[in-house]
Amino acid sequence: MRNIFALIGFFTTVALANFQLDSFQVYVDSVVPGARYGLSIRSVKTGQELGNIRGDEKFTPASTLKTLTTAAAVHYLPLDYAPKTEVSLNGSVRKKTFVGTVNVRGGGDPNFSGRYYADPFHMIYAMADSIHALGIDSISGKITLDSSYYKGPWRAEHWRKNFYDAWYGAEIAPLGFNDNCTMIRFKPGQKVGDLARAEVVPDVGYVVLKNEMVTVPGKKRKWTWALDSAKPEITIGGAIGIGVDSSQLVLPVRNPIAYFKAAFIHALKERGIAFKEQPNVQEGIQIASYTYSAAPFLSILDEINQRSQNLHAETIFRNLGAQKTGVGSVESGRAMEMKFLAEMGIDSADFEVWDGCGLSPKNKVKPSTETKLLAKMARHPKGSYYINSFAGPGIGTGGKRMLDLPYPWLTRFKTGFIGEVHGLVGYIYTLDGDTLAVAMYLNETGKNPDSQLKDVLDTLWSRLVYRTNDNYASLMRMKQMWLAAQNVAGLTARLDYFSKSMKGTPYKLGPMGESYVDSIENKPLVYMDSVDCVTYLEHVLAMALSPNENEIFNTLQKIRYKDGKIGYVNRKHYLLADWVSDSKFARVMQVPGDTVVKRTMPKQNFFKAKKIKYETPDAPMDLRYLPYNRAVEMASKPYAGPLMVTGVAFVASANDLDATHTGFVIFRNGELPKLRHAAWKKQVIELSLKDYLASRKGKLPGITLFEFLKQ
Repeated sequence: MRNIFALIGFFTTVALANFQLDSFQVYVDSVVPGARYGLSIRSVKTGQELGNIRGDEKFTPASTLKTLTTAAAVHYLPLDYAPKTEVSLNGSVRKKTFVGTVNVRGGGDPNFSGRYYADPFHMIYAMADSIHALGIDSISGKITLDSSYYKGPWRAEHWRKNFYDAWYGAEIAPLGFNDNCTMIRFKPGQKVGDLARAEVVPDVGYVVLKNEMVTVPGKKRKWTWALDSAKPEITIGGAIGIGVDSSQLVLPVRNPIAYFKAAFIHALKERGIAFKEQPNVQEGIQIASYTYSAAPFLSILDEINQRSQNLHAETIFRNLGAQKTGVGSVESGRAMEMKFLAEMGIDSADFEVWDGCGLSPKNKVKPSTETKLLAKMARHPKGSYYINSFAGPGIGTGGKRMLDLPYPWLTRFKTGFIGEVHGLVGYIYTLDGDTLAVAMYLNETGKNPDSQLKDVLDTLWSRLVYRTNDNYASLMRMKQMWLAAQNVAGLTARLDYFSKSMKGTPYKLGPMGESYVDSIENKPLVYMDSVDCVTYLEHVLAMALSPNENEIFNTLQKIRYKDGKIGYVNRKHYLLADWVSDSKFARVMQVPGDTVVKRTMPKQNFFKAKKIKYETPDAPMDLRYLPYNRAVEMASKPYAGPLMVTGVAFVASANDLDATHTGFVIFRNGELPKLRHAAWKKQVIELSLKDYLASRKGKLPGITLFEFLKQ
């Protein structure tokens, strides 16, 4: 049971069992003062928002906006979609010379680069090889580049001016090469005073490099660079110390269409095809055509959400518009996203979209709406592909984030960062089987260091992971034990195996609760570090009954809670009245000489002490047990028969309680019955049932044996 309540104005929080979200705001204020913090946490299972901080205020999302771009693309585009680049030859071949026009039509493929291939020319070489395979070794004519798939401008609007001079702000066009960027490599000259030695990589004869960098003594690294606003001219200057080995810059190239043409002509030459420009050549008939795709849609998703590639986000944004409206543009991409949000039942007014990648500071989103989007996508028919494209600890943009999480597979996320803006959105898988959609933002961060801002988000995100997966190590241990027992067949043998395997586990009264799911007892939902008498039974039975290691947790909760619904009020608090009598997992055994008495469990008073109203009237129950003397008599005789493992309840003397202790009784042929139990203030031990009964003489009315049921 999650208790949701309003705290103050902007702040709504959920009772996550001593895990109040107000502590998140306190932490933000203390570590990065002045930053505006937004948070939303939503259950994917129910769609319900579990808590938020400023969830209904708009924040600049930075690159987390890519979650909308990719969500709309996943929704509308087929999974086997791949952008296509088409090449056609219109003309004729005379001897080995093609005379005519080579037409290249761009379809928004951002992967004509070294991103998936060892050589950035890989795809363009494939185009040249197709032409060469026709027996052509020279082209006399012209190369036309069809860029009509996109409506300009190539340079995204509403970005900060300095973004256009950074690799992540490269121009966007339906034809591109090498991420529409180039690398400038440089190293010191031969001696102090010389110009640095610099080169363009790859050099296709398009980028003009002006080198004004001077070699100076020592290891100085004071170089500068500048780009012409319209022409492919790059100037490097400043100083490089003679003791510096080398360095490099990755910078955008102006006019990607012309850059692609230069790269294509370079590739033709490399593949043995000479090109001579003849602007007035007659086009002629089409003699050949080819289609190329560098990478499929799902790979592009990874580039966008894992590695946060802006060029890929901007191309898929426009491609979506082109595929569905016939026009590739910011306007058509935005229109498709607004249509998608409407179809998902999300208010499109909560998103202000100015690009596909999130670089524009004009982009806005509400945290609560972002988690609606994430939750909808988690339930989408293609949701697994969407989620799997996200980064995580050690993956993509999470390569250096949250690396101390012991179980990194419990979360997937998308990062975001531009000036004075940080974002982190994604999913957290919880121990109770839910998935949480989470969105966190820090805006107006002022002079707080970027590293500290990232650390704040990572710390708060990790808190959620740890709290919603309380004592996950115990579940992993149970899985390992289950896997080690795969050759142990039959419920009886498995009960014997697992109950014996837990011998030596320390005793601790009441080690378990409902964790973050309920506010009354926030102890773990699974706990193997120590056990009491009941949790010992429950863990053993869960491992023995589970059909596979991944069902252990669910089986445990079905054993502990009525109908498996986690909550203090649903927990089986009374051993015989709830755990056995109201259970599909155990049944009281009739034993010769036993007797039946009536007892009433005061459940209303029990829950009243926890301030819980319990509607069901208290009713008497039949309590079947074997009186003490008869139990001693049974325990004093060697057992004859096949291996049998039962549960045992030690009946309480008080009339308002059914049992005070429990454990397993091991009946082995030719031996006295053995009791395995979590002994008070000790550990899980084994001793003869006879000896244990002797220690309880005068304090124990008798015992109830119960059998465990196969599922």
